[in-house]
Amino acid sequence: GEIVGHVKLSQWPRHVSLARDGRTLWVSLGTAADAIAVVDVRDPRRPIHTTTVKPAFLAHDVGFAPSGRAWITAGEARTIAVHGGPVLPADGAPQHVTFLGDRAYVTSGADGTVRVYHEPTARLLSTSRVPVGSYNVQFAAGRVLTPSLDTGTLCVLDAAGRLREEVHVAPSSHDACLASA
Repeated sequence: GEIVGHVKLSQWPRHVSLARDGRTLWVSLGTAADAIAVVDVRDPRRPIHTTTVKPAFLAHDVGFAPSGRAWITAGEARTIAVHGGPVLPADGAPQHVTFLGDRAYVTSGADGTVRVYHEPTARLLSTSRVPVGSYNVQFAAGRVLTPSLDTGTLCVLDAAGRLREEVHVAPSSHDACLASA
């Protein structure tokens, strides 16, 4: 990789998400951020900070669903939100979010849970237990992956959010991805 452009933001960039149109980047400005920077990246060599979103609570992670809606998780509160939509109850902060089809998967490493929401309606479908410390979450190949910082495990859940496999991979596991050969 090579750096092709940069933009100065008012606070520490923590989590980023590219909008579905590929032209806008949302940047959570801290672990428990009072602002999310919106950056125009149509020309990656000249990113422009265009506006700032003020969430209803201190934000941690932000992710764009296939519908184009931004989901915002909390850095301190037991809530998450759909930007411009409802504030929803959640498990302990900080939470992270990822999407697969019409589902949103929200982890709480503090509580050891993965909540599955029907993304279009923001309706809670299920909650599954995973090891405490399972903060980060990704999807790959029709599965949801969440590693645990505390136990060093990698949990694999199916699209319904059911735990299918738990494997010990290291003393501590921060993030996961699936690579194809």
